[in-house]
Amino acid sequence: MAGIEGKVFVNGKLIGFHSDLHKLRKELVSKRRQGKIEAQTNIALHEDIRELYLNTDGGRVQRPLIVVESGKPRITKDTIKAVRDGKLTWNDLINQGYIEYLDAEEEENAHIALREEDVTDKTTHLEVNSLGIFSIITSMIPFAEHNLSGRTLHGAKMFKQAQGLTAINYNLRTDTESYMLYYPQREIVRTKSLDYLKTDSRPMIQNFVVAIMPYMGFNTLDAVVLNGGAVQRGLGRSAYFRNYESEETRYPGGQVDKFEIPAEEVVGHMGEAAYKKLGSDGLAELEEWVEDKDSIIGKTSPPRFLEEITDFGVIQEKRREASLGPRKGKPGYIDKVLLTEGMSGARIAKIKVRSCMVPEAGDKYASKHGQKGVVGAVVPEEDMPFTQEGLKPDLIMNPHAVPTRMTIGHMLEMLTGKAASLAGVTADGTPFNEDPVDTYRQILKAYGFRPDGKEAFYDGMTGKKIEGEIYTGVIAYRRLFHMVSHKQQARSRGPVQILTRQPTEGKEKDGGLRFGEMETETLVGHGAAMLLQEKLIEDSDKVVELVCEKCGLIAVNDQIRKKRYCPNCETSQVYPVQMSYGFKLLLDELKALGIYPKLTLADKA
Repeated sequence: MAGIEGKVFVNGKLIGFHSDLHKLRKELVSKRRQGKIEAQTNIALHEDIRELYLNTDGGRVQRPLIVVESGKPRITKDTIKAVRDGKLTWNDLINQGYIEYLDAEEEENAHIALREEDVTDKTTHLEVNSLGIFSIITSMIPFAEHNLSGRTLHGAKMFKQAQGLTAINYNLRTDTESYMLYYPQREIVRTKSLDYLKTDSRPMIQNFVVAIMPYMGFNTLDAVVLNGGAVQRGLGRSAYFRNYESEETRYPGGQVDKFEIPAEEVVGHMGEAAYKKLGSDGLAELEEWVEDKDSIIGKTSPPRFLEEITDFGVIQEKRREASLGPRKGKPGYIDKVLLTEGMSGARIAKIKVRSCMVPEAGDKYASKHGQKGVVGAVVPEEDMPFTQEGLKPDLIMNPHAVPTRMTIGHMLEMLTGKAASLAGVTADGTPFNEDPVDTYRQILKAYGFRPDGKEAFYDGMTGKKIEGEIYTGVIAYRRLFHMVSHKQQARSRGPVQILTRQPTEGKEKDGGLRFGEMETETLVGHGAAMLLQEKLIEDSDKVVELVCEKCGLIAVNDQIRKKRYCPNCETSQVYPVQMSYGFKLLLDELKALGIYPKLTLADKA
């Protein structure tokens, strides 16, 4: 290859020029492999812009790769034997040039083979293990190389949404929100990453018996059906912890907040029933059941302004109610009460509320392969389909979820999980390194099951045999923290915003559900004019305003003088017009900008 002249940079700084960048790069790489240059130095040549970059600074992410020279990996069977015998260590392999660390920039121009059989004359490096191309989380998905990349990414993303045993000291922690699965399990189908990461000490899955079949429309699309008997036995059951915090704030002038049961004369007193769960110190008692109308931290604050002097010449301080209660839709038992002091010396109360979350319709479940679904029904155990051995699945998923998404890894995990359960062993599903599936097919055959994983099922309600065989197996499923009881919201009437007179927003404020621009367009497309009127006017901010026939501006209805008139042209020819208050507000804002918004009146057709 002809030499190219160009610039040489070290850690981004130009230090000079060289007449042959290819030759310089080759020499530097050779010296790094001989141990004459620090092993963590990276040399990247960009031919298109004729620049050679040497990077020695900190903060670069590197990964180890086996060096390939003249189409042959430098690590041979003899090298591996020497490592096994303890004659060579990892550092020896680095220092002697068998393995080298590449960063993202140097890797850009490397030709890396996934397996040894993929090595060609152009190959520069070989993966230490094919698993190395995955992230830590992705490598925890068994048979990941059999899925589409999009599904694997979905599966990896949901690891952080899974409920499990998050921390051993969960009962001492005061996280705002936390979850704990009651009966977490080890995976039956495992990957080597799970052992390296020691996930068994922080499990977050349960092994479900899953059947792939439709069930009376309850698992349409992505919905799943749960076995009610399994749910009663603790399947997918978890605890939800919510932490509440309040402080006795100190104000200028020596006034302070106080934890106490608010007295009746306190401004904003909520009635005796609201303070029933509080102890004498103003904090809720342990294991008391609390709901959103209850107070869990009783607190009073000083008045915002100084009060007037009474007849006796004493200032009577009228304190304000400032108690804290659980959030809407998140009732539970008082799990822990902590009282501590802040940096300023003010007392801080922290109360943890525990809720038992039993799986119900609307909760979200997912396998490791991105097959996520919402529970469509929790079916009584006696109505669930069963096999000739009497086995009833824990979860039924829809067959249509598999062909389009091509999650073959999901199918393989079910098959190997079923065989491993029967044999009482764990299966290795490490991507690119898994046990042969035929091994597990033979195990199924040996235990009297079909090697393809299918079984005959009988209808739980009629007892008749279901036509066709049902693919069934054992697979790791996760309960995600998206739970319907924390999301459901409804409103018939309630508070409105002062400015726009439209319903408030948000579940906590008893708000309405936003019927937005896109929802409006669907009704326009259907020509549903009356429904459109109801949603955008009747159920929102309908108002009847008087409009002047002459100048087209909003008129005045003076109820004291019992007079209707236009303040602009002083005529009394004004007529009531039904409109949205938001529209009336727009007219006012346009007038403030100096724009004359004239409304033309016509007879109602």
